[in-house]
Amino acid sequence: MKHIDDTFLLSEHFYSPQCEGYTTGVSAYFIRVAGCNLSCGVSRDKVREIKRAPKGTFELEDVDDLRQEGKATWVCDSVLEWLHGERIHFDALADEWEELGIKDWVGDQIVHLIFTGGEPTTLRNQYTYVKFLQHLQERYGESFIPYTEIETNGTQVLTDDFFARIQQINCSPKLSNSGMPKERRIVPDAIKRIMEHPNYWFKFVVSGEDSVQEYIKEYVEPFNIPHKKVLMMPAEENVDNFHENTRMVLELTKKYGFRGMQRMHISAWDRTTGV
Repeated sequence: MKHIDDTFLLSEHFYSPQCEGYTTGVSAYFIRVAGCNLSCGVSRDKVREIKRAPKGTFELEDVDDLRQEGKATWVCDSVLEWLHGERIHFDALADEWEELGIKDWVGDQIVHLIFTGGEPTTLRNQYTYVKFLQHLQERYGESFIPYTEIETNGTQVLTDDFFARIQQINCSPKLSNSGMPKERRIVPDAIKRIMEHPNYWFKFVVSGEDSVQEYIKEYVEPFNIPHKKVLMMPAEENVDNFHENTRMVLELTKKYGFRGMQRMHISAWDRTTGV
């Protein structure tokens, strides 16, 4: 696949701790691509409406039509970001690392790169990221190998080149509480490919015990996912019920043996993104 230039189509990029999943607390630089093949909590009609309007037109509670209709119990908390994007040159990201004083930390794998979205593992995004890593080595030398975590919904099969260049896969397969149809959110070949990686994690959104049971039925048992590789976090977009949801997840942890997690950026910054 030919790429026209050394750019990403990004919705945002920023320096912040990783606040979800196995590496919670690690300093990280987030590279959020625009676009996704799913739109959890949001209908396709509403997606088109958001994309036509200028960024900042809507609040999250304005767009969660599937949740309002009872077809979903949560809405993607970054949907208003990844539905808009702009072309960002590879060098703009490296320049920012130098301005922030974290370039050496990125090269030494102290600061992780979080390739997220939207969905970062569409074929074009995989190709672009590999090209980006090659560009960094041309700029800084072949020993410059960042630690890359990808945040994926697990519906795209990873190419060999991309697969070999990432250090961690954080897969968040979607349940029926996302409002997405089963045939779009469960792609067996993509899940099996992820499990071939030496460092993969599955994390899923819990809105109650039914969510855990569905996850076991649709993912853990069919794909034989080890319990120790499964993380669960609550369905929440703001801080209002943070402590209540934390207790829920921890009780479910005791009952089912999966690792209970929180979404620490919600606790620290509520709905604010890019921090």
